[in-house]
Amino acid sequence: MNYAHGFHAGNFADVFKHVLLTRALVYLLKKPAALRFIDTHAGAGAYDLDDDAGQRSPEWRDGIARLLKAKPPADVAELLKPYLEAVGPFDPDTGRPISYPGSPAIAQILLRADDKIALCEANPREYERLMEALGRDRRLRISSADGYLSLNAYLPPVERRGLVLIDPPYEQPDEAARVESALGKALAKWPRGVFMAWRPIKSVLEDARFLNTIRALGAPNVLGLELDVGPVAPGPHSPTPLRRIGLLIVNPPYGLAEEARTLTPYLTKLLTRGGQGEFVVDWVTAPL
Repeated sequence: MNYAHGFHAGNFADVFKHVLLTRALVYLLKKPAALRFIDTHAGAGAYDLDDDAGQRSPEWRDGIARLLKAKPPADVAELLKPYLEAVGPFDPDTGRPISYPGSPAIAQILLRADDKIALCEANPREYERLMEALGRDRRLRISSADGYLSLNAYLPPVERRGLVLIDPPYEQPDEAARVESALGKALAKWPRGVFMAWRPIKSVLEDARFLNTIRALGAPNVLGLELDVGPVAPGPHSPTPLRRIGLLIVNPPYGLAEEARTLTPYLTKLLTRGGQGEFVVDWVTAPL
């Protein structure tokens, strides 16, 4: 998987991840107390789908473009509304948004004046783009340090409310182990925090081991979501295209699990290739 996320921005994985992220933030924003959003691997913040990367690897056509052209049922449309508003205007002829927001931009749009945003991006080129994309915002704190190390320093947040997104590029062979370790340490410091961890699923056996390690952490309230869009044709920047992804949500806000049971089947049907899509919505560890 290419670290330059511009080649993959707005694809099926982004849509699924960002729809659920938006719903989680919407729930947290229902309470007036301030919160903090922490992103350990923030990327470039926002992506121009008309630039070189977007044109050479237009995965967004089978992701956000499908959703923008869709006509979901009323209950699904209502749940998708905050996410689509964050994506912003698009060209109805091409189905392409003006740009595609990464997780930092979505948080920046949704969060309130008293909320805080802590972003980490260790890749120098992506860090510079992130700084440029999000502009001046007193709510922001952007670090070029290692996201896993910074997470340990950020927790628990002063606000005692918020959400942590762990969304690494999975280029390193030990990335899954680092996610497991980071979650374990984070939950020890902030057991009631809301955590979301994204992962690609390339091996059933390796993913089973990953989930067993998460269970062994002993934390309740871990919701597991998976989406498989079926076979994907190889491309110049994806010789072995990703087809299945997972999303762990620790301590999901009340109501989010039921919303996931509404959204996931719809998104699977919309984003699948050749009618071979599959999904999972289940508890990895039992809710309290």
